[in-house]
Amino acid sequence: MKTAAKPLGLYVHIPFCKQKCAYCDFYSLSGNEGLMDDYTDALCAHLTETAPFAAGHTVDTVYFGGGTPSYLGEKRLVQILKTILKKYRVDRHAEITLEANPDSAGDQKALKALRKAGFNRVSLGMQSACDEELREIGRVHTMDQVRAAVEAARKAGFDNLSLDLIYGLPHQTQDRWAANLAAAVDLAPDHLSCYGLKVEEGTPLYTRRDDAGLPGDDEQADMYLYTVDYLRRFGYFQYEISNFARTGRESRHNLKYWTLGEYAGFGPGAHSDFGDVRYAYEKDLAGYIRGVREGTPMLSENDRIPPMDRDTEWLMLGLRTVRGLDPKVFEQRFRRRFSMFLPFLTQCEQAGYAVYEEDRWHLTPKGFLVSNQIIGGMLDVLAEDKRRRTEAAARGDFRVRLD
Repeated sequence: MKTAAKPLGLYVHIPFCKQKCAYCDFYSLSGNEGLMDDYTDALCAHLTETAPFAAGHTVDTVYFGGGTPSYLGEKRLVQILKTILKKYRVDRHAEITLEANPDSAGDQKALKALRKAGFNRVSLGMQSACDEELREIGRVHTMDQVRAAVEAARKAGFDNLSLDLIYGLPHQTQDRWAANLAAAVDLAPDHLSCYGLKVEEGTPLYTRRDDAGLPGDDEQADMYLYTVDYLRRFGYFQYEISNFARTGRESRHNLKYWTLGEYAGFGPGAHSDFGDVRYAYEKDLAGYIRGVREGTPMLSENDRIPPMDRDTEWLMLGLRTVRGLDPKVFEQRFRRRFSMFLPFLTQCEQAGYAVYEEDRWHLTPKGFLVSNQIIGGMLDVLAEDKRRRTEAAARGDFRVRLD
């Protein structure tokens, strides 16, 4: 009997940006346009070199992220995608996403070339509908360019469009956030990602955080709860802490991250979870190009994780989604009773943070606001169970109850 091919996602990191945003701590660079051709060649060579290891897989999602992938230009992007389509077994219904900034995604001719090549989903970094807020955080586009990019993408044949928004921006009020959200919905996207601003150390915004007029935690929480309610009323269901979609338009690629699906990343800073190994590449553009050409080491992380040791990841990632945790899946996958978590989850339920429905436990919008604490509590329960088992095994007591 022929074994069915396993699904695989590919992530392609494009680290080039026209200008680095004040809040961004992703690996991206401005002023390196001279390396674009060399980097494109390196990516194609690396994809080709890796393809034989994916022979038993079918690629069902491809995601070009960044940085600003659209800044690389459609010819280079098409070259990379053609390499993937030629070297990998790609499902004909695969989701193929391109992240884009509105200032570099308004060319309808370029978008048509990308759509013809196989890209079928665009994720636009709108971030705000207010030009003043956009300037404050170092974005180089305007709201007019957002509208133009959405119109161009639709005319080019993209029927799966996502918008990114950030709440909690400097000097942002609840009314301003509500206006931004309404402006985004007016553009009729199929998917929305709404992230609370996090001021990361090492970013320009971090150095001026005390004088930036940033909304407090309570104000951000109000914005978040408003978002969940508002988007639900307009037909966008929440399926992850920060992500909302019309029915059937969830990001299939990002769902791989939250459900422990396999994905292989390419490019400096890209992460992978492939063949029970988690690995990542050094955040070094020139080093990545050199590593592909000369075969020199490029990895910054490389850890083999046995399937039975993925229980912590399963809990952490599952609690980020609205589908939550299925006790039966936990018991089948990790051979332990889910009942160890019930006292803690019941407390969360009584506080309005979690709910048990349709045979699954998941967090409520209120629970998502304190998800880190809830996840920490679940991991404490798991750690205590492992400690108890280890001590019992050391005593030679192999009759430890499964529950």
